[in-house]
Amino acid sequence: MAPRMLLSMPLHAITEVYGEPGLRERFLLELADFPPADRARLEEALQLAATLHADDRRVREPYLNHCLRVAIRIMRYYAVRDVDVLIAALLHDAVEDHPAELAGRDSGTHTELTEGAIAELARRFNPRVAELVRSVTNPEYDPDRDRDEQYRMHVTESLDRDPWARVIKVSDFTDNGVGVIHTTYEKAFRSATKYRPLVPALRELVGRPDTPLSTPAREHILDQLDLAEERFAAILDG
Repeated sequence: MAPRMLLSMPLHAITEVYGEPGLRERFLLELADFPPADRARLEEALQLAATLHADDRRVREPYLNHCLRVAIRIMRYYAVRDVDVLIAALLHDAVEDHPAELAGRDSGTHTELTEGAIAELARRFNPRVAELVRSVTNPEYDPDRDRDEQYRMHVTESLDRDPWARVIKVSDFTDNGVGVIHTTYEKAFRSATKYRPLVPALRELVGRPDTPLSTPAREHILDQLDLAEERFAAILDG
């Protein structure tokens, strides 16, 4: 692998050709011009994400690949250099998927484990990182209500009040939505059903004046949302 060639490759192409090592290398290339203290914080966050998600899979790949793509996309395509946001991007699923491990507890209610995990992120990094992760962490769902509907309601409500969380969620959504073709048909169908209704809400949120993104970043995101919608239509309507 010629390392700098990775800077010119789409993220899912790196995933297909070079896997997790390629994405890790691309992440480090993106960090090259960060101050040493910021690089150290981001590398610590990556190590924590790698530890927590070590046994997790996304059909054909390690789950960490998803976390890396979400963070790299924010740096490269959204031109965001806010280290707290990038740390939260790497750890955006940590509280939701591994609250007990992160909190250092063997048992507890959903709320207790979630709050413990968020407190640990605040201790390791800072309260802003912890609150950003909270904003993109799904709540405990009511088993008597439609799960996908509850997910969409939570996303729109949490992003309405937290502009920086929009940046993380839209990268997460892009990875799941545009990347919906990089999985099995059954998984793609479930994902398209879940995510398609969110596209109009994300378009509106990205367009708000308080969303902290440049005009080129917004245009890139809107193009990606269009592509995701095309792929959802091909899966669900074709």
